[in-house]
Amino acid sequence: MLMRSFIYLLIICLSSVLSSDFSFGKDIHKEKSHYQNIVVRDKGDERCLLFSVKREDRNQTCMDLKKPGRLVFSYTRMSLGGLLLNQNPKKILIIGLGGGSIPNTLSTLYPNSIMDIVEIDSAVLRVAKTYFNFSETENVRVYISDARVFVKRAGVKKQHYDLIILDAFTGEYIPEHLMTLEFLSETKRLLTNKGVLVANTFSTSRLYDHESATYQKVFGDFLNFKMPNTGNRVILVRPGDPIGQEELRNAAKSLSAALFDFGVDIDRFPLYMSRHKDWRQDARPLSDQFNPANLLQSESY
Repeated sequence: MLMRSFIYLLIICLSSVLSSDFSFGKDIHKEKSHYQNIVVRDKGDERCLLFSVKREDRNQTCMDLKKPGRLVFSYTRMSLGGLLLNQNPKKILIIGLGGGSIPNTLSTLYPNSIMDIVEIDSAVLRVAKTYFNFSETENVRVYISDARVFVKRAGVKKQHYDLIILDAFTGEYIPEHLMTLEFLSETKRLLTNKGVLVANTFSTSRLYDHESATYQKVFGDFLNFKMPNTGNRVILVRPGDPIGQEELRNAAKSLSAALFDFGVDIDRFPLYMSRHKDWRQDARPLSDQFNPANLLQSESY
């Protein structure tokens, strides 16, 4: 009984420390947009963009103030794993801006590439420009639009991309209408012959099985990319053109030096990429009719 009381007290103390550490920092900007509460917070040498939600604040982007080019979050580093499948993308589409760390990195690596970025919240764009060193250029353009609308119009215009990165998040998770068979099918049609799609998701999501089943139905087999000490999962797709481990390792060697200054140890990435289907094979794919929000809100699920 004494031991149990001690463990309980220890847990309370640790929770208090972690909670106070998370809240520590100086808020240098706050605003309420049409979509979310936005906070920019400095904590030590890091500046973070947070979307405030009911349960807690969620970091969307963090920037190292001393080394602004270094990618702080594991998921931003992992998203560059898509370059292993296409090392020289000429035209790039990014869904979700955040603080702009991924676009900034790609525009540095590929200054001559055309990059279209879709962001639904104009306030996020203003914050990225003001606090996170993001800027539009002749080759880097931001479109304030819902991604479903942009993708549908791009399909009508017969636009195509060598690299598409899905990185749209609310304070809770991926917007539900950007996770469905219908959206992914329309997005797939925007890929060039050797185009690559990268999707940032969570390995801990309650939608993991359904999300995986949805991508499998649209794209077939994909690379499931998970690394230790992170709850992120990145889905990598090159439809109709599977890639083997040897090709991944060779690509990593050629990209290693270019990505070093960004803090990306891409040589390790192939070790954690697999086609193993670790989700329930009877899981129902998500669709516009089968609403993922219903799953998230269901206590019995």
